[in-house]
Amino acid sequence: MPEGKIIKALSGFYYVLDGHQIIQCRGRGVFRKNKITPLVGDSVVYQAENEREGYIMEVYERKNELIRPPIANVDQAILVFSAKEPDFSSILLDRFLVIIESNEINPIICITKMDLLTDEERLKLSDYVNDYRKIGYEITLSSSKTEEGLDKLLPHIKGKISVFAGQSGVGKSSLLNAIKPDLELKTSHISSHLGRGKHTTRHVELIDIENGLVADTPGFSALEFDTLEAEYLSNCFPEMAALRNDCKFRGCLHLNEPKCAVKDAVANEEIPRYRYDHYLQFLQEIKDRKPRY
Repeated sequence: MPEGKIIKALSGFYYVLDGHQIIQCRGRGVFRKNKITPLVGDSVVYQAENEREGYIMEVYERKNELIRPPIANVDQAILVFSAKEPDFSSILLDRFLVIIESNEINPIICITKMDLLTDEERLKLSDYVNDYRKIGYEITLSSSKTEEGLDKLLPHIKGKISVFAGQSGVGKSSLLNAIKPDLELKTSHISSHLGRGKHTTRHVELIDIENGLVADTPGFSALEFDTLEAEYLSNCFPEMAALRNDCKFRGCLHLNEPKCAVKDAVANEEIPRYRYDHYLQFLQEIKDRKPRY
């Protein structure tokens, strides 16, 4: 049977790319029975009914997957955050980073709308940028309007499967339109009343850009740590994970334990205080999470 990759999922149909042709497929009932939902990015086996239609018969094992946005087998996540409108949020960025790190996906941070900042605001933002770069994160500063930073972002896209993700209204679709103008993706302005953007992207779809596949995804403003365990959380903070073996106690949660290398690093300003505060907040959320049955 032929094989391909799902590049779009919409209204119960899965669009499978096989070479240069796209087959519109439905999932067989066995998927519903086994509680398997095909995702964009899945490598699948399909049975063709004709040249344009068919059924997905099998979904190959995934190397990773995300729930929101629903996508599988990505090489990297480009986390798009605006410098302004809405204002840059380090705690929201850290939420995204934890989710991406927990799925063992390589994150790249892209801060958009740099053209909206004053010199003073740029200087303030640079403190955060320097912190995240010191941790080891790749960061690009960009503007869809002035095309600042697009040349630095493009090399990351080539030959990779990337998911663009971020809060609504940060300019993901505008950024992709600036990179590839013929996409003509819908965009929306920020609501002055709510201070956030509308969801202009309604579904997940892989788009061919620079010989890579890029997923433009629906934006969202909340992330829960549904499956992440408290003991694993610090592994999603690279600067804390690097000190794991220096703590006195194995399994140290970096709370009240004596001779904790992470707390020492925070005290010595080697780890940003806000990153540690975010870790503590996330840890408490995980501990307060209702048990799953």
